[in-house]
This record gives sequence, structure tokens and C-alpha cells, in this order.
Amino acid sequence: MGTLVSLISALASGEAMAALQRARITAIIYGFAAIFALCGVGFLIGAAYIWLAARYGPLATSLGFGIGFLVLAGLIIVIHKLTASARAKRRVRRRQADMTAVGVTAALALLPALARSRGGLAAIAAPALAVVAYAIYRENTRPPPPRQGPEH
Repeated sequence: MGTLVSLISALASGEAMAALQRARITAIIYGFAAIFALCGVGFLIGAAYIWLAARYGPLATSLGFGIGFLVLAGLIIVIHKLTASARAKRRVRRRQADMTAVGVTAALALLPALARSRGGLAAIAAPALAVVAYAIYRENTRPPPPRQGPEH
């Protein structure tokens, strides 16, 4: 309840609006910095082109820069494709964790109502017993691990 009171008082005092204003100004400043950084990189690439064109000629330099940028684009795509499966697995694990958290929260929210109702204890205990029984069954039906060491 205390966090709700502090949130309401922060909104009433205008602190939230000030934080939003600071965040907007920061985003604008970082946007300008990114634009200037990209311009700087562009001029450095242009300077490298001019220097290499004077040394090797404009055609060879243009071909070199074109091939270099195509290789960079290809590397980016290959790296993206190689990491796609790891990102998908991470999303699945996160989704499973979220669904588990939602399920546990829902079960804990329903627990008092189930405990008060008729047969509520059985409704709570039956799934837990089923999980334990399944774990025991799985443990006892696994094949034994292969033997290690010299055979006689």
C-alpha cells in the first residue's frame, strides 16, 4: 500500500512529469549525437576512399569498397542466422518461465478458496500426488546407465 501512496504523491507533485521531460531531452540529445557520429563515420569513409583512390585509382578503390561493404553485409546476415536458434531457445525458456509464474500465481490465488470448499483438500492434493507418482514411475522405469570399466 505504501508504494501506491508514494506513486500517487509523485504524480500529484509533478515528479513523474519532470522525469518524463528529462527522459525526452536525453533521447533528443542521444539522437543528435548518433546523427553526428554517423556523419563523422561517413566522412572518415570518404577520406579513406580519397586516399586509396589517389594510391590505386578510382575504379579499383570503388570495387574494393563495394566488395568490402558487401562482405560486411553478408557477415551480418550470417551471424544473425547463426544466432537465431539461440534467440528462439531463449524466448521459449522465457515464455515457459512466465507461464510457470502465471500458473503458480493463479494456483496460490485459488488455494484459499479451494481449501474452504468441499473436497478442496482433495482438489489440492490430487495433482500434487500425481506429480510425485509420475516422478517415481519415471525414476523406476529408466534403463540402468551403461557400465563403465573393463568387461570380464
